[in-house]
Amino acid sequence: MAVRSLSKHLLHEGRYKTLVAAEERIFQTKCWQSAVAAVRKRLEGDLDSIKEAGTWKSERVITSQQDVSITVQGSENSILNFCANNYLGLSSHPDVIEAGVQALKTHGAGLSSVRFICGTQDIHKDLEDKISRFHGREDSILYASCFDANAGLFEQLCGPEDVILSDELNHASIIDGIRLCKAKKFRYKHKDMKDLEEKLAQSQEGRSRLIVTDGVFSMDGNVCPLPQIKALAEKYNAMIFIDECHATGFLGNTGRGTEEFFGMQGSVDIINSTLGKALGGAAGGYTTGPKPLIDLLRQRSRPYLFSNSLPPPVVASASKVFSMLLEDSSLVEKIISNTQRFRKSMTAAGFTISGDDHAISPVMLGDAKLASDFADLMLQEGIYVIGFSYPVVPKGKARIRVQISAAHSEDEIDRTVGAFIKVGKQLGVI
Repeated sequence: MAVRSLSKHLLHEGRYKTLVAAEERIFQTKCWQSAVAAVRKRLEGDLDSIKEAGTWKSERVITSQQDVSITVQGSENSILNFCANNYLGLSSHPDVIEAGVQALKTHGAGLSSVRFICGTQDIHKDLEDKISRFHGREDSILYASCFDANAGLFEQLCGPEDVILSDELNHASIIDGIRLCKAKKFRYKHKDMKDLEEKLAQSQEGRSRLIVTDGVFSMDGNVCPLPQIKALAEKYNAMIFIDECHATGFLGNTGRGTEEFFGMQGSVDIINSTLGKALGGAAGGYTTGPKPLIDLLRQRSRPYLFSNSLPPPVVASASKVFSMLLEDSSLVEKIISNTQRFRKSMTAAGFTISGDDHAISPVMLGDAKLASDFADLMLQEGIYVIGFSYPVVPKGKARIRVQISAAHSEDEIDRTVGAFIKVGKQLGVI
């Protein structure tokens, strides 16, 4: 009887524990569902706020290769593209495509590895060598993107004893990269050399000083004042870093970028740039500069150490572009000519064009709704441009950002100017 009673007790206790466990799982599930529901509600609120602010970013779906003439989903006719970073028109150049195809056949689709394990091929080293020769630097290192290059540099170069002085309108990737390091940080007013000098004077106790700037600021098409920056760097014993994403390959007489634009080759200490704009437009970024810095980045830069190697087709495509630029600068001459043609014609028509003779040619409109309506009407004319307004640009500084390519013909430039004039008159801009 005692054994039977004990058995019943254990059976009852087992069922009780099973019931309790089931109730606990139900409670945990309800808590999890409640947590998910709360986060979902918060996210939906954030999304509604973006829409209400007028900053919602829609993505038009392109159904063709990237080129000066594209087709988009929902449109039967081809559209002239004036909003891509395809500055040299090489994203769909047959020789660049063929280089990628051949690398796919000979070196595979990818490496399935980071560089230091088993992810470095001969073509990676060859591309890094071409980058160094193109910029006239000692060594170069490839990244998955220039965002990664910016994220991986400052933390390794600057410690708590060092000072970074950054232009207030620098790209988001520069801002994020600087946040990762422990250096003392100063932000100087955009292109304001008086403010930069004041902050350099305040930071003389630092072990080193690094002035950080975009070479070209992508919303305005204006170039950093490198001659003045260089003079201040020499006066206050500072280094210079430039992000050349909107300069490499097409700014300056042979596309060497901001240094060449000012006739100051070799004056910058460290250059970061991208393979994803003028240089084939696929993906990838790099740092080029002193060999000891590049060696250190290979050992410690986290985005480099913990990201897969660039895929062979991307490497080969970019390498082909560098070979083309090292041999011939005719495409650079073409984009300069196209840029001058567009800017001169638009100015003559009564439009205000911002920037410093750069392929980024912002058509200043001021009002956010006007910029949006203008871009929509341009699309009806078969021209693809984008309107930018606050918070991407300051309030009252809304604009259409036009981006010129070497692949645009003179007729396409003139047709686009004609469409601007038509829409400008329709909306009372000119």
